[in-house]
Amino acid sequence: MSLAETEPRIMASKERPAHQQVDIGTGHNGKRYCHHYVNELTALARGGEALITDKNYVLLDCGSRDIKFVRYENGKIADMGWNAECGASMGFTIELLGHYYDIDYSTLAVPHRTFNVICGVLGMSHIFDAITNGASEAEAVARFVKGIAINAFRFAGSPAKIYLSGGLCANPLFVNSIPAETIPLGRFVLLKGLELYALQQDNQ
Repeated sequence: MSLAETEPRIMASKERPAHQQVDIGTGHNGKRYCHHYVNELTALARGGEALITDKNYVLLDCGSRDIKFVRYENGKIADMGWNAECGASMGFTIELLGHYYDIDYSTLAVPHRTFNVICGVLGMSHIFDAITNGASEAEAVARFVKGIAINAFRFAGSPAKIYLSGGLCANPLFVNSIPAETIPLGRFVLLKGLELYALQQDNQ
């Protein structure tokens, strides 16, 4: 069944049947639960090919654990990168902070100031320091999110225009904090890439 015939759904890891296996998969721990594993960068690149009509573009994926990008020139991959250190737990940390401080990211304006954040987990110390020095919780978290967005943007090569993949597409503060024209594609770009990859394998 293709993605065009059914909507993807999100399932918490703890809700997944213990012995469930799928035909094809990607992502963190994906090798444990599928018969055929596709590298995340490969899935991202194929997803970009399926969804983006431009011949020259940068596609940045901001996940819960890391960040990765692919850059195309004349319809072919020119560069790619994967950062699990400076992007460590980036999406997870932003979500965690939102729940902890009861923050609705859609209501926060992009702050004028930011933090120099190179790691989601380690960067939280900036938030606590700012709150101690009189900043509101919302302002401190907003500065943190902007710092994360700028770090991800720089990792992708600081393009004038960027396509965004991943759960943070649904976070207006993060999207608006990227200092470039940003086009969110949603969190299922890698799934679209798996679909295209599977079709290409069937046709070989």
